Amino acid sequence: MGETPRRFEVDKLISFSDDLVSFLKGEKYIDGLRQSLEQFKALQAQCDTDYDDVQRSLQDHEKKIKWCKQKTDVALSEVVADAEIESLQEELEEELKREILTNEINDLERQRVSVEERRKILNKLEQDELRAEMKLSMYASVSNVIPYLDDQSKISGHIVERDKKVVEKFEFDPMKTNVFDTCNSIWKMINL
Repeated sequence: MGETPRRFEVDKLISFSDDLVSFLKGEKYIDGLRQSLEQFKALQAQCDTDYDDVQRSLQDHEKKIKWCKQKTDVALSEVVADAEIESLQEELEEELKREILTNEINDLERQRVSVEERRKILNKLEQDELRAEMKLSMYASVSNVIPYLDDQSKISGHIVERDKKVVEKFEFDPMKTNVFDTCNSIWKMINL
């Protein structure tokens, strides 16, 4: 007979914990998505900028190629051997192509490194968010108090009453009350 009420309390506690985790996860998940979207937009803008730079570089190289062709045409009119001129022109074009490819490869490598760094930052943000969710869940399950840790200028949070399924907000100004009075006030709110 003694186990049935305990089992009922444990089931009730598990159900409440699941509801609380879902509630906390929802807000954090949305904030995480917003941050990820903002970072994605910044990454996309950077990629667009890099693409525009590569396009400009290609246009500059095309202008150089045209200039070299014009110089080659002038040289062709002055030089006797057409075969030698063609050979020089081909060498010049190959050299320009190699230079263009080298520049493009270097630009792409810089972009790849930048994307990898941003990916690492996103992974770290996701891990930090998960740790914060787990920490808040632990606070709620142990003390019935979920502190608001983002603003250090005030003492605030929520008191969770599992039996009544009620969440009550609290906030104290540390400049107006001392630590002992704040703890007493929170304790009274928990034990009402």
